[in-house]
Amino acid sequence: MTAAAPGPLADLLQLLELESLEVNLFRGASRDIGSPQVFGGQVLGQALRAAYATVQDRQVHSLHAYFLRRGDFRAPIVYQVDRSRDGGSFSSRRVVAIQHGEQIFHMAASFQQAEQGLEHQAGMPAVPPPESLPDLREMIEASGTPLPPAVERFSGRASPFEFRAVQTVNYLHPVPQPPRFDVWFRTAGPVDDDPLRHACLLAYVSDYHLIATAMLPHGYTMASPGVVVASIDHAMWFHRPLRVDEWLLCSMDSPVAAGGRGFARASIFQRDGVLVASTAQEGLIRVR
Repeated sequence: MTAAAPGPLADLLQLLELESLEVNLFRGASRDIGSPQVFGGQVLGQALRAAYATVQDRQVHSLHAYFLRRGDFRAPIVYQVDRSRDGGSFSSRRVVAIQHGEQIFHMAASFQQAEQGLEHQAGMPAVPPPESLPDLREMIEASGTPLPPAVERFSGRASPFEFRAVQTVNYLHPVPQPPRFDVWFRTAGPVDDDPLRHACLLAYVSDYHLIATAMLPHGYTMASPGVVVASIDHAMWFHRPLRVDEWLLCSMDSPVAAGGRGFARASIFQRDGVLVASTAQEGLIRVR
C-alpha cells in the first residue's frame, strides 16, 4: 500500500530540514508552487536553517538577504555556511545558496545569547480579531473562480498557513486601494516548541504578501496578466520569542515604489499586542 502524501504543513516542515553533506555544507530539496522559480521564502527558510545548524545556544535576531538568480525548483539547493565570527554574545554567519554551479542567493544572519535590557515598542493597529474575519482559503473556494497556481498555493487549501485578511483584495479584478494590508496568520496545525523551527517558518511565510502590498495602489495583484514580480532583497529582525502556530498579525505598508521596484515593510504582533518581529523587502515589479 502506498503511504499517503503528507499534508501541506508536514511537507513544509520536511522541506525545511536539510541534509548535511560536509562541515558547513548542506543540501535542501525544492518544491514547485506554480511560479517560474523557487519560492523566495523557501530559500530564506532553508538558509536560516543551515545557519542555525552551525550555532549553539543562540537565537537569530536579524538577517539580511539578496536574491541573485531564479532558483530551479526541479533541482536541490546547496547551502554553504561561513562561520564569520563567534563572540562572547553574538555569532555571525554568511550563507550562500548554490544551484547548477552558480550563486542564486546569499544571506548574512546574526545570533545572540538571551539577554535582558531596555524595552519599548510601537502599538499594534486596532483591527478585528481573527475569529471575526473570513478564512482567506474559504473565500477563494467560495468564489468558484480558478486562480493561478501560485496564488492558490499561497492562499488556498494547499497552503500550510491559515490567513484572515482585514482588507479585501479581489485577485482577479483588483481596483486601486491604499498600500496597506493587515492579515492574521498561523500554521495550519500545531508545531513543536523548538524556537529554531518557528523562526524558519516565519522566514518562509514573511515572503508571502509584502510585494503584493506595493502593487495595491496600482490595481495589480499576483494574478494580473503581464505582471512580473521577483524578490530582490529581504531583511528580518526577531525581537522576541514567538510561535507561528498561534495567531500573529502581519501589518504591512508600502511607502514607495520607484525604478521598477516596490518596497514594503511589516510589523508582526502577537494577538496580545506584543511586537515580536519586523521585516522589509524590495522586489522587482514589471508590467508587460
